[in-house]
Order: sequence, then C-alpha cells, then structure tokens
Amino acid sequence: MTTTMTTTEALLAAPMHAAPAEILLIDAATLALVDMNATARANLGYDGAALSGMRAVDIAPGLDDGTLGALLAGMGEDKGDETIKQGCLRTELRRADGSTYPARLTFLRTQRDGRSLLLAIGHDLSPEQAASNALAQYQTRFNAIVNHTPGLVYQFTLGADGRHAFPYLSDGCAPLLGVQPAQLQADPDLFLRLVLPEDRKGYLEAMAVSKISLSSWNWEGRIWIDAWKDVKWINLRATPHAVAAGAVQWDGIMTNITESKVEQQETLRSRARLAELTDHIEQVKEQERARIAREIHDDLGGNLTAIKMALSMLSSRLPPDQPGLLEKATYLDDLVDRTIEAVHRISLDLRPSTLDLGIVAALEWQAREFEKGSGIACIFRSAEREIELDPDHAAALFRIFQEALTNVAKHAGATRVTVTLRRQRQHLTLAICDNGRGIAPADRLKPASFGLRGMSERARALGGTLTLSAAPGGGTMVTIKIRLAPPPVKIPGEQ
Repeated sequence: MTTTMTTTEALLAAPMHAAPAEILLIDAATLALVDMNATARANLGYDGAALSGMRAVDIAPGLDDGTLGALLAGMGEDKGDETIKQGCLRTELRRADGSTYPARLTFLRTQRDGRSLLLAIGHDLSPEQAASNALAQYQTRFNAIVNHTPGLVYQFTLGADGRHAFPYLSDGCAPLLGVQPAQLQADPDLFLRLVLPEDRKGYLEAMAVSKISLSSWNWEGRIWIDAWKDVKWINLRATPHAVAAGAVQWDGIMTNITESKVEQQETLRSRARLAELTDHIEQVKEQERARIAREIHDDLGGNLTAIKMALSMLSSRLPPDQPGLLEKATYLDDLVDRTIEAVHRISLDLRPSTLDLGIVAALEWQAREFEKGSGIACIFRSAEREIELDPDHAAALFRIFQEALTNVAKHAGATRVTVTLRRQRQHLTLAICDNGRGIAPADRLKPASFGLRGMSERARALGGTLTLSAAPGGGTMVTIKIRLAPPPVKIPGEQ
C-alpha cells in the first residue's frame, strides 16, 4: 500500500475516517484496495498493514472484474474533476477471520488529479437478512398450520359499495367446496351460488349483523357441491375488522360438519319419535286408567251396592233372639261400606271424575284433597272458571300437578303451597310455589329423579315447558307453560 497520500486521498481521508458507515476506497482502474475507514477496519478486523496488496475482491468476493466493470460501465465515465457518479450493488463482505455478512455497497465514482477512485459505502444487511429469515420461518410455520387445518382458512372482504372478494384462500378450498382457490377468487359470487337457496337468507343476514356490529360471524348452512353432486353442511366462523374506505374484512375458517349435523338431526328425530311414543304411552295409560276406573265404579261399585241392599234385607229378617247373627250382619255391613269407600277412592286415583267438569275444577279439587291428606295448607287461585283444554292435555297437566304436590309432601318440608292457574293469550301457565327448604341443583341431576323427569317429559309432550326455580322468600316454584289450541274459526251463517 502506498504510504504517500495524494491530493485526492488527502481530501477524502478526514470525512471518510470520521464516518460511522463502513467505507472502502478502491482504485477504479486496478480495483486495488486503497484504504478503508476506521469503522470498516473494526467491523472487518483488518489493520493497515493487512491492506497492502489487497484487491476489492478480497474484501467482497462478489466484486470481481466483470461485476465491477459492468457497474462502472453503467455509471458512465467521468470527464470533469468535480463529477460524481453513483451505483449500487448487493454483495457479501468477508472479515479477516473468513466469516461473511450481507451488505449493500453504494459506489461513488470520482476522478481527481487524473486518478479514478471509487468510494464504496457499506450498509450491513444482517438485521434485514435476519428479519427476512424470521419472516420466512413464520411463513413456513403458518403454511404448515393452515395446510394441516381440517377446513378452509380464508379472508373475505366486503366493500362499502357491496363488492366482495376473497383475498386469501387456503389449500382446503378444493376439498371443502369442490372449487379451486383461483376460481373462487376470480368469481367471489360463486360461493353464494353454492349455498342452497333456502339457506342464503340466513347467510346474508348473519353477514350483515356481523358487519354492522363487528361481532363474530357464525353461520351453519348447506352448500351444493356440483363436482360430487352432493349436499354438504358447513360451519363458518369469522372475526371481522374494519379496513380502509369503509370496508370490512373477516378472517375465519369453514369446516365440514355434515357428519355431526346428520347425527344431530338423527338425534332430534329420535327424540321426537321418543316424545311421540311417550305421549302415546301416556294417553294409552290414561285411557286404560279411565277404563279400569269406570269398570271398578260400575261393576264393583254396583255389585257392592247390591250386596249392601241384600245384607240390609237379611239383617231385618234375623230372629231377635240370636244377637250373634245380628252382630255378624252388622260387621259385614260395615265391611261393605269400607269396601265401597275404597272402590270410590281407587276410582278417583285412577281418573278423577272432576276432570269431566274441566281442568280448573279438577285442579281445585286436587288442591283440597292434598290439603286434607297432607295437612299442608294449599291455596288455589284462578281468574278463569272454565278453560277449554283437550282431554288428553287436561289429564297430562293434572298428572303433573299431582306429581308436584307429591314432591312437596315428600321432600319440601313446607307448611304452605300456593297454586296459580292463569291464561295469557294462547298460553296456559300453572305455577306451584311452596315455602319449603328448596331444591339443590344436584338433586335435579340425580339419576333416580324419575318424578321430575316424568313431569318434564309430560310437559314436553304437551308442546310446553317445565321449569324449576327458587320461590320468593325461599322454597321451590314449579312452572308449567303449555300452548292452548287456537279457538275454532266461526263460519258466517253457522249457528
């Protein structure tokens, strides 16, 4: 390396060595390394003696004669002493220990005192390279996660003008929808056409609500897969956020829920069939109870009455001098009376005759019977004296009421029960409220809670609901709500 500094080198030396960037001074004709500033020496690990005889290619392997020659040709030839030309090149810089790092070199070409020089200002690209590598790793991980997600990961954009697009669609598009991502991106309306006509309204309404409130977009519906000539259930879940110009973008996932939906529908159908069967069984039971009650009342009751009359006639003809026979006759007469009472009681238990007088009268009678039998005060309230109710429904509601009162007597520890029956338009509500100890949540879930389960099933069979709640001031409230049949339409002119 020349020890005598030329005029040009002297002019460049002071600002060059003070600069914080790495600066290399290269002879444009020979590509010999003339000098480097203190920053470059520190970063590259070279001292002054090591630079003697080195060329630019020794520091930057990419700066061979061809590369630099092409760069110089592009920068043009300097004619005047003050002309400065600039060029840029991405390469690697090699340290004294042999390690390298990416850098961008900006070349300033100047010609002074008849000598052409290049100032190569280096910019370390290691942070950018590291960021790029990290981004590539994140992208690789993202692609791996998305490609292994069981469904379609997507972005959907809806503009203020109503136009929409799918900026991103994962590889799950074709397996789920039967169309390639490029097809759907080129024709965004294709997805709406895939949705069955009867499900499109719900799809568009769910989208509109999500757009207005910026709340999650959750939708389930059916699509027609033309490629397979089949209907598929899909679930769409997406999170919206506002973007530029009043548009909204959703990031979400679509999944195939056909199998679970079919199972769910089959379960619902099974439950519906079970409810129908339960309702039918209850109706058959009530009919059988009514038949048995009628036969007990008519046959046994009639026979017992005849026996009592015959016994009375025989007793009147007994000789007065045989008191033992009279005593026997009196005992048999009492036995017949008790049997008649038992027959009457069993008949009422099987089917209260008061049901023939209407549901209001039947419930009021049962409340009085409960009070007499249990010693618990039972208050019955109803603003209606007559409520038209299907006989089967009336019997089912009566049985629910009986079971509720039985539960109060067995478990509540109550001293008072208030029963309220009211009609609200097309609904009938029966509330049984006691002042007992209440019911714990765990008690409702007991496997052997057949009473509560039976009451609930009966209410469901009526197309109604049964709810358990805490009563005001303590205790439990059972509320049964059923829908009344609409009143018959009167045809004009009919009597």
